Amino acid sequence: MCINYLLQIETFALIFRNTFKYTRITFKGMISMKFIKISVAVLILSLTCSVSEVFAKSTFNDMPAGEYKLDLSHASIVWKVSHLGLSNYVARFTDFDAAIDFNPKKIEQSQITASINPMSIQTAYPNAAEKDFDKILATEKGWFNSEAFSNINFASTSIDMRTENTAVMQGNLTFLGVTKEVLLDVEFNGAMAKQPFTGKPTMGFSATTSIKRSDFGMSQYVPSIGDNVEILIEGEFAHFGD
Repeated sequence: MCINYLLQIETFALIFRNTFKYTRITFKGMISMKFIKISVAVLILSLTCSVSEVFAKSTFNDMPAGEYKLDLSHASIVWKVSHLGLSNYVARFTDFDAAIDFNPKKIEQSQITASINPMSIQTAYPNAAEKDFDKILATEKGWFNSEAFSNINFASTSIDMRTENTAVMQGNLTFLGVTKEVLLDVEFNGAMAKQPFTGKPTMGFSATTSIKRSDFGMSQYVPSIGDNVEILIEGEFAHFGD
């Protein structure tokens, strides 16, 4: 389809070039311009159809079953926490992975697992050469203590579909050696039976949740540094094996 799209553009360019040349030679401006307008209209209609076909979405129930792996080039985990009640301090993880065991007929029975490397904290703290704040957060015992706890893990236990495109997912979050149940609000952004750039069945989701860090033993500087941590997740998942 993309090849046809390019051929249509090339054909239009040729038509336009030849028509413009004809206009200059014959000076039959009105006839030539009418021809150009008709050509443009036909091209726009044909390209609209082509683009619609290439980027057509599928319903989640029509997607193939099985394992979907996270496309790390289209994924993010961002978290924010209150700093003295003046602003929200924002950071992210850059090393993580996730997978979905997807059941399109009964989406509620699908299962999701995820793992985060706490050493991958990225805060954009200035002058890292003088003070490596990312490393302080990642390694110190009062914070993520990654030398003792090298992974943050999540495994879903249930999915409650609220609408066709939204759900509440419950699961177990293991952080600093403590496992607690958490709830995530999930938005089903869209699905494509054949993603145009990879050719693979692909699904996309957004999710948000919040946790109390003190529940997991991270109580340093609470309440000056907020106890409540808001987490924002984005991810595209491609069908494994395609």
